[in-house]
Amino acid sequence: MDAIASNLEESRSSDFTEQRPRKRRKIESENQAAEICSARSTDLKRRWRTESEQQIYSSKLVEALHRVTRRTASPPAKSSINGRKVRETADTVLAVAAKGKTRWSRAILTNRLELKLKKHKKAKPAGNCFRPKKVKIRYETRKLPTVQRKVQTLGRLVPGCRKISFPNLLDEATDYIAALQMQVRAMTAVAELLAGTPADQQQSFRTNS
Repeated sequence: MDAIASNLEESRSSDFTEQRPRKRRKIESENQAAEICSARSTDLKRRWRTESEQQIYSSKLVEALHRVTRRTASPPAKSSINGRKVRETADTVLAVAAKGKTRWSRAILTNRLELKLKKHKKAKPAGNCFRPKKVKIRYETRKLPTVQRKVQTLGRLVPGCRKISFPNLLDEATDYIAALQMQVRAMTAVAELLAGTPADQQQSFRTNS
């Protein structure tokens, strides 16, 4: 009986010593995850708020708009593009400036690529193939709670964030709003600079940038 009791005590003590490292590992992994989340949140708060980022984005935007103007404008007409092209170009440059670190930037670049592929497919003869029409499904959002409806609305406003968790949605929305604010500042500065300079100086500004 004494031998059996000692064996039971040894087995319990061994089980306890095995469980303690597991708990420590779990706590360490949770602490590492919390540190990563806090570092990411501070990184997102610092982004898009420096003058160097704004200047880099402004120069890239001017270069992109100049290339689009050359492609779209005919020789006798003036080099001008519509507001939709400006918006698409500004969003694409903004997504490139994000370097694919966020979901919204990857979604913008993916959508631009899909649009180009669709235009390329429309240019080819489609033939007599039958394609079924896509049925649009309307979801009832009026019955949802107010907070959930607002979360869904926020997910629709941020590109590529309709089906993600709420904490990730907040991070993406924070970064996207800061990027849009920087975009507005940069585009305002470029517009004021081009509006206050003559045409020859505008041409030299485009070539230098």
